[in-house]
Amino acid sequence: MDEMKAGVLTVSDRVSRGEAEDVSGPTAIAILAGLGFEVDWLVVPDEAKEIQAALGVWVDGGFHLVITTGGTGMAPRDVTPEATAELIERPAPGIMEAARAASDHPHAMLSRGVAGVAGSTLIVNLPGSTSGVEESLAAIRPVLVHAVSLLRDTATPHS
Repeated sequence: MDEMKAGVLTVSDRVSRGEAEDVSGPTAIAILAGLGFEVDWLVVPDEAKEIQAALGVWVDGGFHLVITTGGTGMAPRDVTPEATAELIERPAPGIMEAARAASDHPHAMLSRGVAGVAGSTLIVNLPGSTSGVEESLAAIRPVLVHAVSLLRDTATPHS
């Protein structure tokens, strides 16, 4: 299989202004690299147009997977799910259902992240906390490479 390309998009006003250090993005990058993905990383503020522009570059660029971190909560500026939903052509709700269900954190149920396919790219919204990224990716890790293989129309073993 050719190199699998992934993007990690950190969505944070504070990180984008240099007022805080991003720890969730590097956490996602490390996990995805461990799965064999070549990973690019961007940081944008909590602005729907900037989120969509970044996602669009990766979708148009043939990336196989995009993970967003941040902007999935209940705060008024948390717009990542809405921005992502406008690009998604085929929702994959089971991915986020599994991620939320696997969390031990009581606030996980407040995460509004979505997942789905845009073009041939799987996009998954994760919380902005390191623990949220770790728990979510631990829950969905078993299906990520398989999902990418299906989207790439590569032979996959079905059990």
